[in-house]
Amino acid sequence: MSDGLVIASTDPIRSFLVAASCDRDHLSDQLRELAISLSSLSSVPYKSVRTLWSALPAPSRPSLRLLLDGSGFVFTSPKPRQKSEELKARLKKLAELAEQREYAELVKDVTPKKDNTEPFSSYKDQIGFGLHVVLLMFTGYLVGYATFRALFNHNPVMNAAGGILGLVCSMLLETLLFIIRASNQDMVKNKATLSASRLKIKKR
Repeated sequence: MSDGLVIASTDPIRSFLVAASCDRDHLSDQLRELAISLSSLSSVPYKSVRTLWSALPAPSRPSLRLLLDGSGFVFTSPKPRQKSEELKARLKKLAELAEQREYAELVKDVTPKKDNTEPFSSYKDQIGFGLHVVLLMFTGYLVGYATFRALFNHNPVMNAAGGILGLVCSMLLETLLFIIRASNQDMVKNKATLSASRLKIKKR
C-alpha cells in the first residue's frame, strides 16, 4: 500500500474501483490492475483513488465529493521499534551492574573488607615479625640460662641447656600466638561472609 493518507473503503468507492477495473477504453492495464487490487481492501490510499478518478473522463466518473462521502481517514499505529541484540545485551549488563551496586549498598556494613593486615603482606611486616621472633628467642634463652644457672650452681653445660630450653619454649609460644591470631581472623571473615549470604538470600 502506498504511503500517504489512507481512507476507509466504502460501497461507493468499491463500486467505483470495480467499474474502473473493467474500463479498457480509458485506463491502462496498470491502472486497471491497481483498481482490482484495491477493490478488495478495507482501506485504500487516497492518492491511488484520486489517480484513478483523474484518469477517467468527467462523464464516466462520479463526483469526487459523492465518491468520498461516508469515508474517513484511517490512522495506523507505527510498529514498535524492535531492540537490537546489542542494545538488549547492553541493557541487561546495565541492569546487572545496577543490581550489584544495590546489593553492595545493602551489605556494605557486614561484608568483610579487604584485609590489608595479612601476615607477611609487606617487607615491613616480615622484618618486624622477624625481629619480634629473634627478640623473644633471645629473651627465652636468657631466662632459661639464668634459671638453670641458679638451680644447678653455675654448671656451664646445664646453663647452656637451660638457655636452649628457654629458646625452644619461646618459639613454641610464638607459634601458638600466631595460630591464635590467624584463627581469630578466619572466624571474623567467616562470620561476615555468613551474614552477607543471609542478606542475599532474604533479598531474593
